[in-house]
Amino acid sequence: MILIIAEKPSLARNIVSAIGKMNKYGGYFEGEGYIVTYAFGHLFSLSDIEEYNPNPDGGKKWTVKNIPCFPSEFKFELRKDSKGTIDAGVKNQFETIKKLCNRGDVEAIVNAGDSDREGEIIIRICVEKSTPKEKAFKRLWLPDQTKETITEALKSMKDECEYENLANEGFARTYIDWLYGVNLTRFATLKTGALLRVGRVIVPIVKAIYDRDMTIRNFAPEKYYSIISNEKTNGEEVELISKEKFSNKELDKANKLCLEYNEKQAIVTHKKTKKDTLSPGKLYSLTKLQNVLGKKYKMSMEVSLKLLQGLYEKGYVTYPRTNSEYLAVAEKDKIKSIIGAVKSLGYPVKFKDKKSIFDDSKIESHSALTPTYKIPSKSVLTEDEYKVYGTIMRRFAAVFCSEECEIEKTEIKISIEGKEDFLLKGTIIIAPGWTKYDDYGKKDKILPNLSVGDRVNILFKPVEKETTPPKHYTIETLNNYLKNPFKEDKANTENESDEEDYRAIFEGLELGTEATRTGIIDNARKSQYILLNKDVYTILPAGEYLIESLERMNISMDKYKTSELGKALKKVYRGEYTIKDSVKLAEEEIRKVFENSKDIKPEKSTDSGFLGDGVGNCPLCNKEVRRTKFGYGCSGYKEGCKFGVSAVICGRAISMNNMKNLLKTGKTYKIEGFVSPKSGKTFDAFLKLDENKKVVFEF
Repeated sequence: MILIIAEKPSLARNIVSAIGKMNKYGGYFEGEGYIVTYAFGHLFSLSDIEEYNPNPDGGKKWTVKNIPCFPSEFKFELRKDSKGTIDAGVKNQFETIKKLCNRGDVEAIVNAGDSDREGEIIIRICVEKSTPKEKAFKRLWLPDQTKETITEALKSMKDECEYENLANEGFARTYIDWLYGVNLTRFATLKTGALLRVGRVIVPIVKAIYDRDMTIRNFAPEKYYSIISNEKTNGEEVELISKEKFSNKELDKANKLCLEYNEKQAIVTHKKTKKDTLSPGKLYSLTKLQNVLGKKYKMSMEVSLKLLQGLYEKGYVTYPRTNSEYLAVAEKDKIKSIIGAVKSLGYPVKFKDKKSIFDDSKIESHSALTPTYKIPSKSVLTEDEYKVYGTIMRRFAAVFCSEECEIEKTEIKISIEGKEDFLLKGTIIIAPGWTKYDDYGKKDKILPNLSVGDRVNILFKPVEKETTPPKHYTIETLNNYLKNPFKEDKANTENESDEEDYRAIFEGLELGTEATRTGIIDNARKSQYILLNKDVYTILPAGEYLIESLERMNISMDKYKTSELGKALKKVYRGEYTIKDSVKLAEEEIRKVFENSKDIKPEKSTDSGFLGDGVGNCPLCNKEVRRTKFGYGCSGYKEGCKFGVSAVICGRAISMNNMKNLLKTGKTYKIEGFVSPKSGKTFDAFLKLDENKKVVFEF
């Protein structure tokens, strides 16, 4: 008999369906020479600190006396619930797995965890804890969960030892995250008196949003002058914007240059028009898909991944947690069969053998997201499922579209002799091709009808402008930052070179991975460190407190240190480092934290929920109003004062600056982006204190 252990019941059911003629028993299926059982995701978790370093005082409370803790050997135990007891369902299912692993007629055990480093170790731990006698150990690697793929994969299973490096990276990542999370969460919490969730990846993510919001909050706009001409030539406006800029004190210089330009002639010196084809975007990685869904549908990463996982488990799409936008060369025949299925939907598609589609050098473990040949009818999908599936399908149809998108590109150069050249660029779509099926955001830009030698009317004038702060992070821009935190912050375009991004992924420079990033960001939201309003992230008071507290404690967890550990983990994957090598690096960094912070005294108890940082005087009792985890509250609460303001009102974070202004003047600055809880519509308003000192809107 061959025992297959699936990561989840849903995968077990799909495997059973592919094998056929299997009988169901308590916690497993059997028949046709196979036994199929399952875990519930993680059945085991790492033991807590007390298992290695018991509290010397004998109590259960956290103490600095048993940290930092660096286990010589990490221990896994059955997962416990919030009360610290082992879940009965978890215990029973593991007992089933253990019994099956040790059955005398089982000759081989198959790891059918999700096809990633996390799925790899989930099943390995179950098997190791079952301590079976020497048996063959195989790996079932599934790029999708269709019946055809499972059937083929069962015929070509590799020995589990071929995935040793993947497992080693998974274990190393788990140990390092435990070391950071458990040691530093306890340390920071004991020093501040407030529960601070400190993790290797969550802190750099919150810090990125904090730094951006502080830049916006402290931004002081500056006026400057740009010189612009917008006159008509042959009845059409021709806008010319000079590269020259002048400070708000240089208006005389700006006027002087305008005069010099206006005394000259502006002549069309060059015009080039050529026909070209416009390539579609690449197939989706998880990050790129979440970017599109966030921007178009305001869909959070947590929701989009949950929907995508469901589509994968139903066999409609390929493995979701992929960081690649390319397909493996070995998948060409599979893609041909998918194209045949997609054709039946009416899309004009054909197979294309291009390096921009098939490129093994851009794939780490999994190919890009695509539909499978199992096509669902629209009626079997929910509205949100269809949004996700339709987005993947339309991009696949665009990439393999048999109709080219034909464009006409025009360049016109207008020269002011001895002064400046102005280059105007325009693009017109002649034949829409793939743009009929997939989104193409740019509109036709039609240039004025000018020819070489034409004289262009000009009248340059100084136009007063103002510098603007950077924008808040969105789902798209935060994802792009986390994917490569060392890349220049610029707008992302579909067909720009991606060599730098893939180099960052393979080197381990990214913050988090496709498999973990969504969950970490969601944890930051649930911890009330950050707020997601539509697709925009902003910092919350508890997030400000987290980052500022870590800075006060000399705990530096920036993108540089997180990326160094990420690089070490990739070296484990490549076999250049052992698990112990990477864990040692983490231990050294944590030791430095404790050494640098040993003289910092614990802050006052925050049983009241105050996190420090006064923002003004209470309008009811005149005592200090301070930040709390959930907003702002009066320090006179013990005397009965109940004044308080929530950190988030109608989906909008209330900044300290606005709170200070509210207490000082009775009114905030104008706040944009409130969301009506009834209609879901956005609105802008001031917050003010009414006659009863309650916060109300003023429109």
